Amino acid sequence: MPTEARYALVAARLVGHVYDPEPLTLVNDAAAQPDAVPQLSRAGRQVRATAGQALSTVARAAVTILRGPDADLLKECGRPECTQVYLDHSRGSRREWCAMATCGNKTKAAAYRARHRGNPPMTPSRQS
Repeated sequence: MPTEARYALVAARLVGHVYDPEPLTLVNDAAAQPDAVPQLSRAGRQVRATAGQALSTVARAAVTILRGPDADLLKECGRPECTQVYLDHSRGSRREWCAMATCGNKTKAAAYRARHRGNPPMTPSRQS
């Protein structure tokens, strides 16, 4: 199950489109495979998995998110160069970036530099 198949389903969900059959089949086929089995050892919990079991675990997580209660929380990062998606659990669902430490800081720093150069980023003008 290629990453592109999962992303195609997430992208379709974000814009409200119907899922394309090919990525849908790839994800569903991967999810139907045996899952990774966690085991308990003296050192704690460990998981040993084949590649197919690992892909099954990822595919099942995608299915759970895309059709579960968190599906409406899916967002894509607001930084144009980033394609990360995340679940927005922030109060008011106002989160804009996948992570503040990376994309949020880069976006804020670029806006700061632009303001100090005299060309602030475009924002809607306020009517008085």
